[in-house]
Amino acid sequence: MSKFKKKKSGELPAISTASLPDIVFMLLFFFMVATVMRDTTLMIENELPYADQVEKLQKKDLIMYIYAGKPSDRYKSQYGTESRIQLNDKFANIKDIQQFIIEERESKREELQSELTTALKIDKETNMGLVSDIKYELRRAEAYRVNYTTKTGEASQNLQ
Repeated sequence: MSKFKKKKSGELPAISTASLPDIVFMLLFFFMVATVMRDTTLMIENELPYADQVEKLQKKDLIMYIYAGKPSDRYKSQYGTESRIQLNDKFANIKDIQQFIIEERESKREELQSELTTALKIDKETNMGLVSDIKYELRRAEAYRVNYTTKTGEASQNLQ
């Protein structure tokens, strides 16, 4: 006469899900911190020229980017092979630059509007006439703080 009896059913006990919400929120927090959001998808070829006197800009949120260069392989069939301007995620004309600057200024707080800098990311093969046209439109939009984005290196590397 035994006091203890063995279970004959062989069922597994239920899995405890008490810590599941903690694990889900920990994973969510990890991916929110570790994920980098891309601001702009480049639609142009953008190999920057080299410069030996380079300064790093401190406040990235006060920078408006204007890209110029030949359309990348994906867009050559639609837009040709001539150098083009890209503002945010779309191709633009020279005349669109002034409106772009106005919209970017309006999206910032009033006390920060005077500190906005326009960064030109120009492909090294881009015609200087296009760069001059961009600079002229920036003057018309009263965007006088202009930065040329480059790679660090010797300027003689641009001739190769």
